[in-house]
Amino acid sequence: MYSETELDGAVAAGVIPREAAQAFRDHVAAQRRAPAVDEEHFRLLSGFNDIFVTIAIALLLVAVAQIGDKLAPWAAGLFVAGLSWPLAEYFTRRRRLALPSILLLLAFVGGVAAVPTGVLVDVDPGFSDRVNMVILAGIGLLAAGAAWVHWRRFMVPITVAAGAVAIAAVAIGLVLAALPSAEQAAYPVVLVAGLGVFLFAMRWDMTDRERLTRRSDVAFWLHLAAAPMIAHPLFHMLGVFEQDIGPATAIVVIALYLLFAFVALTVDRRALLVSSLAYVLYALYALFTKAGAVELSAAFTALIIGSALLTLSAFWHPMRRRAVTLLGDLRHRLPPVQMPAVV
Repeated sequence: MYSETELDGAVAAGVIPREAAQAFRDHVAAQRRAPAVDEEHFRLLSGFNDIFVTIAIALLLVAVAQIGDKLAPWAAGLFVAGLSWPLAEYFTRRRRLALPSILLLLAFVGGVAAVPTGVLVDVDPGFSDRVNMVILAGIGLLAAGAAWVHWRRFMVPITVAAGAVAIAAVAIGLVLAALPSAEQAAYPVVLVAGLGVFLFAMRWDMTDRERLTRRSDVAFWLHLAAAPMIAHPLFHMLGVFEQDIGPATAIVVIALYLLFAFVALTVDRRALLVSSLAYVLYALYALFTKAGAVELSAAFTALIIGSALLTLSAFWHPMRRRAVTLLGDLRHRLPPVQMPAVV
């Protein structure tokens, strides 16, 4: 399987003509009865060897982390980050294996962030909550720097999302350190940070509306990072899962999910729908339970949500076309809506 980025790279290298690449894309779109831009491709596996290598790398990283932890708490992160870089030189830069590259990126950034965390655990200074928030911001800044260095060298698409989450952690830490009632402000701050990451993702998406280059892969991971930062704080502030929600709250949850579906259709990204799925399932289950269908609440919930999601998937293109037309001139900055060729 070849990704859009690799196909575009083959065109840039002169391996195949641009017309042939576009004809191939049109052929696939016609076979699937959907334009390629609506498929939301991202490269995760190029073959079973990716899984094989990833398992081997994970075992190696766990081993060096345990060895480092026996020496000092901060040494585990240092060993993991130090080993991840040379492994990435081979498996990412030379072999271009997708899944191992993702693991090595996360290991490098996480290892760098774990070093100061391990130092603090070892020292155990007993700082106040505000000071801990400032420290969190500092660790986030260090992780963002590690992500930037890794991006400059290897350009793994998920790296930008890792850096964006680290920057969001910096902002969250500084805001919570400045607020007197940080505990109550945590969810709204995370929500605002998630919206910021979402807008950053849209900036990447708008630079590649046809989704033919690496920028589309970067936007995919940014949307994947932004979705839980938006959905989870929003539904937690509504009190979902914390108590026995009533019909009014359940209806609000379902309405928010419909709003997320509209946003997902217009931007042609499905991450918001996945991140908020558990909440709408619980809300619908609560409605059926309140209505008296106790024994079949789970079955009715699964039937309705499963049918709705399958319908949305089957009619994604015509529904998206209708949703985008409501946005006026803004539709020209979103992924194009085009009907596939009829074969």
